[in-house]
Amino acid sequence: MSALKDNITQELLLDLKAGNMLAFDKIYELYSHKLYSFIRKILKNEQEAEDVMQEVFVKLWEHRERLENYQSLNAYIFTMAYNHSIDLIRKRMNNAKYLDYLKNISVVLGAPSSTNELEFNELNKQVENLISRLPERQRQVYLLHREEGLSYPEIANQLGISKNTVENHMVRALRFLREHIDHSTLTSLLFICLFS
Repeated sequence: MSALKDNITQELLLDLKAGNMLAFDKIYELYSHKLYSFIRKILKNEQEAEDVMQEVFVKLWEHRERLENYQSLNAYIFTMAYNHSIDLIRKRMNNAKYLDYLKNISVVLGAPSSTNELEFNELNKQVENLISRLPERQRQVYLLHREEGLSYPEIANQLGISKNTVENHMVRALRFLREHIDHSTLTSLLFICLFS
């Protein structure tokens, strides 16, 4: 059976999908170090990077049945890590102390603080504008999940809708945001996070 350079095979993926913990442990072993390094470059914080990495692996386990192809596993894991990291950065943006932290770390790293802050603020404004354009129920679901940290079952209970409906609203909201976000700003933000 063919394998990626990380020794991920379709057979290993099928074992994971079937709920085999040994397969999960093998994937964790193969990905955890480089995933942690990737997240840490974005967040610049060891504990938060560890937390996000663990969250990514929990989500991988919870949604293992959705995985189709071992060749896309790498992209799936790193995209999830990137999205969780950006969500955390967005939450930080509401915290004035973090803006001060950004300024301080930029000085230490030699990167101009105004650039970081402007990029983050621009992305935040774009996202807020796009969120305001979502249909009301999608916006409610998105904000309850991303801003208040409620789980899908908690949102379903609070809004009196099914968990599947919550998931559908989130999928549609995220698709809308992905399709309408200014990718040049997002790319610049990623560049600053990874290389500053």
